[in-house]
Amino acid sequence: MYIFKAGVVGAGAMGAEIAQVISFSGLPVVLKDVDPALLDKGMDRIRNIYQARVDKGRMSAGDMESKLALITPTMDYAEFADVDIAVEAVPEKMAVKHAVFRELDGICPEATILASNTSALSITEIGAATRRPHRVIGLHFFNPAHVMKLVEIIRGQATDEETVGDAVSFAESLRKIPVVVKECPGFLVNRLLMPYLNEAALCLEEGAASAEEIDRAMVAYGWPMGPFTLMDFLGLDVCYDVGAYLQSQYGERMKASRVFRKLVEAGRLGEKSGAGFYGYGGASDEPARQMIAELNGGEKRSDFTPERLMYALVNEAARAAEEEIAEVRDIDMAMIAGTGMTYHGERLGPLAMADQLGIDVVVNGLEELKEKHGPRFEPATRLRQLVRQGRLGQTAGAGFLEYA
Repeated sequence: MYIFKAGVVGAGAMGAEIAQVISFSGLPVVLKDVDPALLDKGMDRIRNIYQARVDKGRMSAGDMESKLALITPTMDYAEFADVDIAVEAVPEKMAVKHAVFRELDGICPEATILASNTSALSITEIGAATRRPHRVIGLHFFNPAHVMKLVEIIRGQATDEETVGDAVSFAESLRKIPVVVKECPGFLVNRLLMPYLNEAALCLEEGAASAEEIDRAMVAYGWPMGPFTLMDFLGLDVCYDVGAYLQSQYGERMKASRVFRKLVEAGRLGEKSGAGFYGYGGASDEPARQMIAELNGGEKRSDFTPERLMYALVNEAARAAEEEIAEVRDIDMAMIAGTGMTYHGERLGPLAMADQLGIDVVVNGLEELKEKHGPRFEPATRLRQLVRQGRLGQTAGAGFLEYA
């Protein structure tokens, strides 16, 4: 199905940026919110993105106005009566999403794709609120949507192949990299990223190292930013909510650090609130240091190594491959495109990284971490299988991938 017009529900940061991305591709788009102030703020955000392109000489002022003219701000669902795809970008509350999807289901044409930008909630459950669950799909953009190339395409249990194909084509028309993912809690990138971020927070909670030391080490390892800088950027409330949800679904191996709750309850939500692990705009990070000291008693109760964080990520990636959440190459591509992950300067995802290190080396490292830190480091079954098969990675000619 060719998409001639799109709609976005929710004019917050993500919704506004998704609308900007759609308009930049040349498609008309309706942007809806229930709050006129948020709608105005969303339109201002879009104009600022375009203005930055004009300022850099990448677009003329006339082109900017042409793109802005493609966006129709509204508070009325009636504007969605002729859209071919509607993307929901409202808060991560299932009741709120159900209300939105019921409204869209009632007004949009029968063939319209109803997509959710949810980062973790069940597409199957969202689709159950409609009379067209076969046309409901996850379309998860990454923050900031106008910069990040990855879009996760998540199929619910009832989503049909035509809808998946249409969603992939739509993402490609936006100049994005679509990765088709089977539904699971956290989908792909967040499911893999949270163990890495949570392990960093546990290191902090246990006095293993400071936030600055861990951030510096992980940047030196190859990440574009350290885990605490990244969490402040994402929002600690978002990390807390996603972490709590993943713990409820996966159990003890995803048990969230107490650091998240402590900082969120203190109102330190990251950059957007002016303070998180770090202070912004003149704010101090000393209160965060004191809160963390209260948790670890000022004592060093464990050790930090970059491998402690990375092996947690690799292990979850191996589980995702085992469960066929996505193809091996797509798992790696998603982490590279969605997080900027590299390994010692080379653009490698977690499974290719494991092949380069040696699968046996990774398993032995996980066993050592399990002895020190508990069963969350139990090596994934797929890793043990590869070792038994002699598929130890690049040096053996085969691991997760094949090597000539």
